Amino acid sequence: MSGVKLLTVSADEGEQRLDRWFKRRFPLLTQGAVEKMCRTGQVRVDGARAKAADRVAPGMVIRVPPLPESEAPSRPARDGVSAADTKMIQACVLFKDEHIIVLNKPAGLPSQGGSGQGDRHVDGLTEALKFGFKERPKLVHRLDKDTSGVLVLARTDRVARALSEAFRHRNTRKIYWAVVAGVPHPRQGSIKYALMKAPGHGRGGEGEKMMCIHPAKVDDYPGAKRAQTDYFTLWFLGTRLSWMALEPITGRTHQLRAHMAELGHPIIGDGKYGGSGQENLGDGWGAQGGGDMSRKLHLHARRLSFQHPITKAEMTFTAPLPDHMQRTWKLMDWKETDVPEDPFMVAR
Repeated sequence: MSGVKLLTVSADEGEQRLDRWFKRRFPLLTQGAVEKMCRTGQVRVDGARAKAADRVAPGMVIRVPPLPESEAPSRPARDGVSAADTKMIQACVLFKDEHIIVLNKPAGLPSQGGSGQGDRHVDGLTEALKFGFKERPKLVHRLDKDTSGVLVLARTDRVARALSEAFRHRNTRKIYWAVVAGVPHPRQGSIKYALMKAPGHGRGGEGEKMMCIHPAKVDDYPGAKRAQTDYFTLWFLGTRLSWMALEPITGRTHQLRAHMAELGHPIIGDGKYGGSGQENLGDGWGAQGGGDMSRKLHLHARRLSFQHPITKAEMTFTAPLPDHMQRTWKLMDWKETDVPEDPFMVAR
């Protein structure tokens, strides 16, 4: 049996039913098991009893009772992080103090377990990030498995709640770097298509995608949520490829990937939203750049700014590019120092 846990709903998990939150965190739990735990008072939300249909929001703390090992999320045993994984995840640390840890998450490593994510993920490696603390650090937001870059963990429940609130109320600034097919026109602007989940296949919703809904038609789709991405073209190669800075004003699932594909300029390496091979979407070139370019997703959480939850200092963290994007930059003769770190501030 796994012990009692107090888990904080992260900003990226958004508002959702309690039973759905459980199913995402613990994919092997049945609906009946969730309802029984709620009915018997074993599950608490911010200290109070809750029903399976109650809605939870970022920042709320959920008491998870002991679960049979067969129903616990996939993660290494408490002392089961290998020496190789310990070395790897500790090498990802960009900053740490007694309140927060900031990582440069590698591409291909999920933030946490769940359907289709396998046994190896950041949340499962946090035992190696305790650095003398009794408790593991806690995720307060997430990055997609194939997206690299700045990821913040909280070292205490108090800090986790504060950071979750900051992400929820958009008191943070995120800038992503991406390589996209084609050259957007205009080269700077905002994408304001709402996003709505399209059903996937399989028990766990594998293959789930986000559909873009025109802002004028949002009221016709009850499941659509308004979304906004600001974009800035930093560099381009003829009409074939562009180096983009992307700032998500909202934080929807797959927002950047879906928005760029809707614009006709899918992110290179995006098999989910980019179509196949060299398919021409709009005036883009499809999701594969061809030649010597890596087929991995070219999306990187480059920069994150927020107020430190305890010291109140304004902090900004910048993550170096992953290896496959570094190779693309070298191939294109792009230099990281040739562009402003915050082009949106310059433009304003």
